[in-house]
Amino acid sequence: MSHWIHPEAEVELGDAAVYYATHASRLIAEAFLAEYERVLELLRENQQRGPHGGHGMRVYHFDRFPYTVIYAEDADLGPQIFAIAHQSREPRYWADRR
Repeated sequence: MSHWIHPEAEVELGDAAVYYATHASRLIAEAFLAEYERVLELLRENQQRGPHGGHGMRVYHFDRFPYTVIYAEDADLGPQIFAIAHQSREPRYWADRR
């Protein structure tokens, strides 16, 4: 199954990886990206894994990092990712992306 990622979510993913590479290490940045890929694979297998959040979206939290994937289900196209949100960031800042 495929997926779609909002351009701003893609920027968030890249910014977080750069942050970890700069402030921690390249290995931590790679672990962050691997965690994203793990979560993405779980959501491709079962889009109903995450609980319902606001605005008709679902949320799925990373295990090792303080980030959450905000996504919508799509039976044909796979998970539709609207944000890779840091858990300390302003809640629902991404709401206008849908």
